[in-house]
Amino acid sequence: MTKREENYQPEMLEGAKSIGAGAATIASAGAAIGIGNVFSSLIHSVARNPSLAKQSFGYAILGFALTEAIALFAPMMAFLILFVF
Repeated sequence: MTKREENYQPEMLEGAKSIGAGAATIASAGAAIGIGNVFSSLIHSVARNPSLAKQSFGYAILGFALTEAIALFAPMMAFLILFVF
């Protein structure tokens, strides 16, 4: 490896880290879509059967929490890619 090629490797590594961190944050868009689907389903289920609104709301909050947990993994992975690797 020549001296010139050695100078480009840290720059390439930083560029690859930025691309990887950006790709990891795409999960935020998926989580937003998932949360929208959870509450859309809640509205449809309550419209169809209002007597089960309380039970459906509990399930919707559970679905929201699980979907939001996935959304929290996205920035965690982005920070790991940027600062650890």
